Amino acid sequence: MADPNELRLTIIADTDVVEARQQGRALAAQAGFSSGEQTGIAAAIFEVARNILMHAQKGEIILGLVQNGDRTGVSVIAIDQGPGIPDIARAMQEGYSTADGVGTGLPGAKRLMDEFEVDSVVGRGTTITMKKWRRAT
Repeated sequence: MADPNELRLTIIADTDVVEARQQGRALAAQAGFSSGEQTGIAAAIFEVARNILMHAQKGEIILGLVQNGDRTGVSVIAIDQGPGIPDIARAMQEGYSTADGVGTGLPGAKRLMDEFEVDSVVGRGTTITMKKWRRAT
């Protein structure tokens, strides 16, 4: 049964990448993040969603609000059944790209979020889990 506290978005086209970014920004606003933080979260979502499209052609972004004690945050899970990442350490290096890009995708997303984890199996797919925590005011 689907979790009512999460939003699942299928990624199969450019418009889905844009939708995931917009939905993530809206969720960050709902969680009380500043405008700048909302932009950063949206950018990180855009990067991982774009990677799904470029490398796996289809996948899913799962957005949700998370709590840890008195901290509130946004959780983003990007899942695909694509080719996987053969060398995660290399993929996380600034400037490395397998798709003629500038190589800011995964490292950029990691920099924008507080928690970032990549789980990938060659031939089976990749799951990226990211969280951003709202700063205490």
